[in-house]
Amino acid sequence: MTTTNVFPENFLWGGAVAANQVEGAWLEDGKLPNVTDTLIGIMNTKPSISWNEEQGIWELNLEKDRAFLSHEAVDFYHRFEADIKLMSEMGLKAFRTSISWGRIFPRGDEETPNEAGLAFYDRLIDTLLNYQMEPVITLSHYETPFALLAEYGGWQNRQLIEFFDRYASIIFDRYKGKVKYWMTFNEINNAFRMPYAAAGVIKFPATDPNEPITTLTKKEIYQAVHHLFVANALATKRMQATDPDALMGVMCSFSSLATYPIDCNPANVFGALEFKRNSYLFSDVMCRGHYPGYVKRIWREEDCAPEIADGDLALLADYTSDYIAFSYYRSTVFSVDAEMRVDTGGAKGFDNPFLTEKAPEPWNWPIDPLGLRYVMNELTDRYELPLFIVENGLGIDEGPDENGQILDTERARYLKMHIEEMAEAIQDGCDVIGYLWWGPIDIVSAGTGEMKKRYGFIYVDRHNDGSGSFDRLKKASFDYYKQIIDTNGLDLTINF
Repeated sequence: MTTTNVFPENFLWGGAVAANQVEGAWLEDGKLPNVTDTLIGIMNTKPSISWNEEQGIWELNLEKDRAFLSHEAVDFYHRFEADIKLMSEMGLKAFRTSISWGRIFPRGDEETPNEAGLAFYDRLIDTLLNYQMEPVITLSHYETPFALLAEYGGWQNRQLIEFFDRYASIIFDRYKGKVKYWMTFNEINNAFRMPYAAAGVIKFPATDPNEPITTLTKKEIYQAVHHLFVANALATKRMQATDPDALMGVMCSFSSLATYPIDCNPANVFGALEFKRNSYLFSDVMCRGHYPGYVKRIWREEDCAPEIADGDLALLADYTSDYIAFSYYRSTVFSVDAEMRVDTGGAKGFDNPFLTEKAPEPWNWPIDPLGLRYVMNELTDRYELPLFIVENGLGIDEGPDENGQILDTERARYLKMHIEEMAEAIQDGCDVIGYLWWGPIDIVSAGTGEMKKRYGFIYVDRHNDGSGSFDRLKKASFDYYKQIIDTNGLDLTINF
């Protein structure tokens, strides 16, 4: 029997953003660039940097004729109090954002933090708490300080564990008792397909300065990933010692787990399994506390095993995740005969003829709400940990009509269908902490660096050419999400 009357009273309905997509003020109050400041969209494999052969470092080299919209984003840095007040009108019970590492340690390797950066997050977190919103905080959402890549090579250098530990320790001490839900690295399982942004790693020293990303070897990326795992475990240890009531979650992009074989050909069925293991590796290590056998075979046969220091494996085993946070946008169909291309929503293989609805042009994502239930059940069966949906949403190219309104029915339908399947998963036995809609306010798209791919319940007047007033406008979906939260998921009727 289908019912949405299954959400507990303390269910965390909310929204999610990332510092690098919303704050702007990219060089203000002592902040220095991070990896995403050098990109127009994280799917871009060539950041705007150049190799300085004489000094042996990477340098920022931004093209003056290109619009780096994230540098100003939607000016949340200066407008967050009004924005949070506006979002509180929807009744949000939780708000996920990231702390920009480069605001706290601008280069990443300093001994002492930047007090101006900490003061900003003091105000932000206190404002959330004043509006009864649970802060859900990511320590690094594609935000490794650029200097750590430029001068150290990024996460393939073991020194970054120490730098991240210093950063995490400062943050946990500062916000103990205020933040209950933490994540270290956003969508860490994207490390292989987006190593520069997701794994904070670059070829160092440069052997081919024109291709700084694609020249990375599997061994180099596995090494960076291992250091990220160790840093995550060490941060979990620090958090537990500082604030025993706080929780640490692994955060992965798990649209990839909704990968269906195109038919019952065993090669396609097993191929889909292997494709999903590219993501499961990360949650297996961070939730189970050890490397699985399937990756050890890859290391052995492809000679790409990372160097593992004494004590690393014990640390991974002792400090595992308390919950699983994940993003879900779409599903895909696997075939050994199809190239598995990837965008920010997930993998793209063959079209699924059984899915009749798609996201609007030009993105055309297949809409598969049952895929969310499928992923939730797979994760519950595998790990038996609480789940936290910290990203789910629909991007639309939209603007006000002649009456100054935005009647975003497609967004409301997407939201409704996914909440219905989340309710089914809860009845299946999944323990769910909350649901955070990706982008409750329009932000700069992570994948493409554009403004026109809008996810928000709140419209921001800013455009791809950088023009706009930054004014905010409620869309029709604003009141719809308020209705859902007010009824704790019971009333999903769309009235516009």
